[in-house]
Amino acid sequence: MKKQKFYVVWQGVEPGVYTSWDDCKAQVSGFEGARYKSFDSMAEAQQAFTENPWKHIGPQKKKAPPSLDFPAEIVRESLAVDAACSGNPGRMEYRGVWVSDGLEMFRVGPYEGGTNNIGEFLAIVHALALLNNDDRNFPIYSDSVNAIKWIEKKKCNTKLEPSDKNKPVFDLIARAEKWLQTHTWKNKILKWQTESWGEIPADFGRK
Repeated sequence: MKKQKFYVVWQGVEPGVYTSWDDCKAQVSGFEGARYKSFDSMAEAQQAFTENPWKHIGPQKKKAPPSLDFPAEIVRESLAVDAACSGNPGRMEYRGVWVSDGLEMFRVGPYEGGTNNIGEFLAIVHALALLNNDDRNFPIYSDSVNAIKWIEKKKCNTKLEPSDKNKPVFDLIARAEKWLQTHTWKNKILKWQTESWGEIPADFGRK
């Protein structure tokens, strides 16, 4: 007999604890940024529901690389973001990494027809939205001066022209700009000093 699972939905249509996958799926299917996980007992699920989802879900923690031995002025409890683009425009992707332990918190893409600056901008907005959802007032590091300026203006000031090929990229831009224009945040967005500190922890290592 198949063992029953219990499903916690931290972020979905109606967050809660569910006793069937169909009920859980109804809450998370198509819901952007949905967070959910199954547990073996109702007690575990109920306890997990009261806790931060980051304690239970997310990519597996990787061993922190030696570069995480940073100078004292770096805020360890922070999120670092970076983008990579093969060509300009080209295949673009971005990600966010927790500075203190190297845990990858999100990775998006690749998308065709993007640019590195767009990816850097989207990565910061993604980090802001992620931290805002959990009311976590941690700083965000980016090594992109342009992206930080765009965030301040709440506008992706790209010169890239829209096309059928890069429509998904411009859909992401529109959504990011709308988020910036309809939300406030307390998180500081800090410039990562690559010359002094080395590559940002979220770097894709493709240079």
